Amino acid sequence: MSGTPVQVPRSGRPLRGEPVLERAFRVLGAFTKAGEGLALHTLAARAGLPKSTTSRIAAQLTDLGALERLDNGDFVVGLQLLEIASLAPRGHGLRAAALPFMQDLHRVTGQHILLAVRDGDEAVLVERLSARGATAVKYRVGGRLPLIGTGIGIALLAHAPGRIRKEALAGANDAACVRRLLATVRTDGVCAVTVPNPLRSGPTAMSTVAAPILNRRGDALGALSLVAPDEGAPRTAAVTALRRASLAISRAAGP
Repeated sequence: MSGTPVQVPRSGRPLRGEPVLERAFRVLGAFTKAGEGLALHTLAARAGLPKSTTSRIAAQLTDLGALERLDNGDFVVGLQLLEIASLAPRGHGLRAAALPFMQDLHRVTGQHILLAVRDGDEAVLVERLSARGATAVKYRVGGRLPLIGTGIGIALLAHAPGRIRKEALAGANDAACVRRLLATVRTDGVCAVTVPNPLRSGPTAMSTVAAPILNRRGDALGALSLVAPDEGAPRTAAVTALRRASLAISRAAGP
């Protein structure tokens, strides 16, 4: 799920008249890490729902296969959600077209190759290929990333609707820098950024080269990026490789 904190009413109780389906999604949205198991009280606290309500909804979701219950009583995300999510056309269809080119980049670079689509004002990671020896990163398939502060987000933002760009720029610490990156994506079809490494171990900074994947109308189907430790070396080869791969994926994905 998104990992975005649930907006909990001050009373700690669900909003009056809130549909059951919305409460169910609040329960599912409480899971923020792959393979995470949550006890009932933790699930209720994260969802912002009474424990009794959470217990009832979690039991129904378990019966449907959307959740599973471990021997210790904790809840985990069920396989039924994976089956349904795999059918999402914006993720699965693009992934099928992109995977051969991602694999080529992965073999050549030995680093992280990411594929994402935009969902509102966030990027959703739909595939990640990582070599065993690559520097650890926090990105996970199904996880959400900001459009500003990540190379793949910038690539998506460059071809997002004007309203989305305006709102993103309004919250940027360095709007002028972001505008330059957006202009680079629109003119060159690729951008390169260096961001701090959020993990304590490993290099202090990570380098990202990202390119949008466009349809024939110029709309962004998604974006592709290569993430590697920043070594201060020229990234010409990576820029060229990402640009070529994004164009090839665009052709493979169709109109």
